[in-house]
Amino acid sequence: MNERYKASRLKRFWRSRRGQRASRDPLLVSEGCQAVAGEAAAVSAAGSPAVAAAPPVTTSLATLLTRHLVRDGEIILLTLKPSLWTILFGTLPAIGIALIVMISTRLWAPHHVHIGVEIGMILITCRAAWAVLSWAGKLYLLTDMRIVRIWGVFSPQIHDIPLRRVARTRLTTSIRERLWRLGSIEIIPESDHWPWSVWQTVARPHEVHETIRRTIARAKQGGGCGSNRW
Repeated sequence: MNERYKASRLKRFWRSRRGQRASRDPLLVSEGCQAVAGEAAAVSAAGSPAVAAAPPVTTSLATLLTRHLVRDGEIILLTLKPSLWTILFGTLPAIGIALIVMISTRLWAPHHVHIGVEIGMILITCRAAWAVLSWAGKLYLLTDMRIVRIWGVFSPQIHDIPLRRVARTRLTTSIRERLWRLGSIEIIPESDHWPWSVWQTVARPHEVHETIRRTIARAKQGGGCGSNRW
């Protein structure tokens, strides 16, 4: 009986020890998870300033103007783009050629009309895409010191004329521009050192032309910031 009693007490003892270990294991796991989470938070906190300190990469036109075009003390007075109708005007010749191709295919190869239609649509699409890119690459800028024109699709070109070197300006309108109340403004410099500049197909041409004329007159009279010499 004594041996059986001792054996039962030993079994109870070992069972209680196993229960204590089992109850401690979840605590150890939770503490380990908390430690790992704390380390991850510390690494994240340490790495966040480095990420925040990285300068943002921007390619906007405003950044280009600020860094490369606008000079110290120069004030932008007017920023324009050509009218969206220039896209249609640039696509009209392609539409005419496409219609000729479609009609010719209809007359001379009636069994292959679809080929002429496909060729015409491809021609119109390509020309329209190029017109959109050309429109997006153009920008007209008037400051208190200069008249700037930017154009180009793959390699933008920048042309500027100091206001004091402008001889005169002229407003011209073609037939199609008159139909849509548009116009082009020619900027003619005093000497051949600066080539002519043209703001093509702008909206509200009379108002824009008047603004340019007043700005040039103010710069030549030495008023405002335009009094800087060139």
